[in-house]
Amino acid sequence: MARERNYDLVEIGPNASPPVCKLLDFGKFKYELEKKMQKNHANKAGEIKEIRLGLKTDEHDFNTKIEQSKKFIEKGYKIKLTVKMIGRENIYASRALGQIERFKNILGLTFESTPMRFGTRFNALLIKSKEKEVQKEGTNAKT
Repeated sequence: MARERNYDLVEIGPNASPPVCKLLDFGKFKYELEKKMQKNHANKAGEIKEIRLGLKTDEHDFNTKIEQSKKFIEKGYKIKLTVKMIGRENIYASRALGQIERFKNILGLTFESTPMRFGTRFNALLIKSKEKEVQKEGTNAKT
């Protein structure tokens, strides 16, 4: 039947009883598999979400960024926190570090990489705290 229709006989389920085979164009089948693999590989690049703050970020804006970060963390993303300093703000590097620490403490996160200064910016990579996950599992077990 495969030869009559110019298709290939492809074994899909070799461990099944009886083995499962399909009539299809094998070249097209391989092409579609490669496209799926590329698409899945591209999704892995989005594991980090960046949140940008400034030293003069208002309280409301700061809280909005916190809420955004909560959503990202629930979905399993890591947070790259960037605090940008402009002009004379570069003198107050301790304020930028304080803002990063405050952000981390509010969300209960831990540093995957400690805050580092790159010119006029401080970058820190934050991940979900493992202690917090253990506590949640412990409370779920008790209830």
